[in-house]
Amino acid sequence: MLPDIDSLALFVRAAELRSLTKAAEASHIGLAAASRRMALLEHRFRTTLLERSSRGVEVTAAGASLLPHARALLVELNQMQAEMRDHANGRKGALRLLANTSVITDTLPNDLAAFAHHNPEVKVIMQERWSEEIVSAVQAAEADVGIVVEGAAVEGLETRHYCQDRLAVVMPNHHALAAFETLSFNDVLDDELITLEGGSSMTRLLASQAVIAQRTLQLRIQVRSFESICHMVQAGLGLGLLPEQAASVFAKGLDLTVRPFSDAWAERQMLLCVRKDRAAMPSVAKLLDFLCNRGHLPETDAVTQGSAS
Repeated sequence: MLPDIDSLALFVRAAELRSLTKAAEASHIGLAAASRRMALLEHRFRTTLLERSSRGVEVTAAGASLLPHARALLVELNQMQAEMRDHANGRKGALRLLANTSVITDTLPNDLAAFAHHNPEVKVIMQERWSEEIVSAVQAAEADVGIVVEGAAVEGLETRHYCQDRLAVVMPNHHALAAFETLSFNDVLDDELITLEGGSSMTRLLASQAVIAQRTLQLRIQVRSFESICHMVQAGLGLGLLPEQAASVFAKGLDLTVRPFSDAWAERQMLLCVRKDRAAMPSVAKLLDFLCNRGHLPETDAVTQGSAS
């Protein structure tokens, strides 16, 4: 017989609070009832999960093994309840959208706000991932729609154009290159550079273009966010490489200059990707059509987008 959810939730609270008494209070049950629940749970698993003492409780080795599974199960249960609540409230089109960092810091927030305004019956749950992770999740049906950079391996998926961005360099205002309105990638290769960590498609693109130019990419620092890149640049640790729109957003107030690269390859296309068996689902098709036509929205949509930022 499987353990009941309430007992697992009580166990997690007791482990986190290191007190069965506090866990019972948080669960709105008496201490005696909590003790019985824990005894039954340990009997069901045929092992001791908590060691009791006058100072509270400590998880045993078995309890430490159970804890991450119990937490994950409770998270999944909460998500299930939220989705069922959406069905009960008429929001029956819950979609999972995965997007890369570039579009999240550029066009996507306003586009999703406009979509939600015109399609209140469809709930979009969005998460940020690297493009390769997005493709894998969509292929495995763990997400309904993904937004990735062109060039990601999207075998077996249907793709549509969403938007484009252009890579740029961000630098201190006093840097010698700040005097130029546009720059080529070669112009910055003599400087120490700050980029996203090596797993990002952007960093791999920059590295490949340096090889083509027969130059060395002098990576001094690699971080996980565009905002971190700009703060490193502000500290004088090098020049930052990131999409122009994101650079413009994060460079505000940091006394930094943003210059787009003039190289043709620096303009990147962003693609919507979806499994073919899901593309025809009404809510998925509605989201895809809306995002594909984002450049041709009625005037009312443009007003909505402007006020959502």
